[in-house]
Amino acid sequence: MPAATTGKKRTLAHPQWVAGRCRCGAVRFEIVYPALWAWHDHSEATRASTGAASMTWAGSWKKRFRLVAGEDDITRYEETDTARSFCARCGTPLFYERGRSRHVVNIPRALFGGRIGREPRYHAGLKEMPDWAYLGEALSPLKGYPGIMIERKRKKKRETSP
Repeated sequence: MPAATTGKKRTLAHPQWVAGRCRCGAVRFEIVYPALWAWHDHSEATRASTGAASMTWAGSWKKRFRLVAGEDDITRYEETDTARSFCARCGTPLFYERGRSRHVVNIPRALFGGRIGREPRYHAGLKEMPDWAYLGEALSPLKGYPGIMIERKRKKKRETSP
């Protein structure tokens, strides 16, 4: 993307915006492509607030983020150094902000319909990952249930005596 220089700040001449939304569509937002980063969060705090084993986030500079619709449909939960926002209509987790990163907003990657320009290659909170989380084990189709996969136990190899 071409960049223009104005003083000390570097700005994008023609930014490309990527759209995202909550499940019900009441809250809509956009970030400038590419996202700042993307990462997998395995922490207990994210697990407790989302109900999932982990969450994949996309980070954006706040100055490259804009709310398109639904400001009145956003509710916030604030803790000591973090704030999490949700859609008040459908409950979709929307934004995660941290006090030590005041210029960044993190958004669930799944809320974007298209590419964001970053692959989630970072993992946070691995030590807090639950023992029941899927770790990429081999899967095979479950007979009689289309679209459902099952982890198959691996057969132990017999030791052969010489």
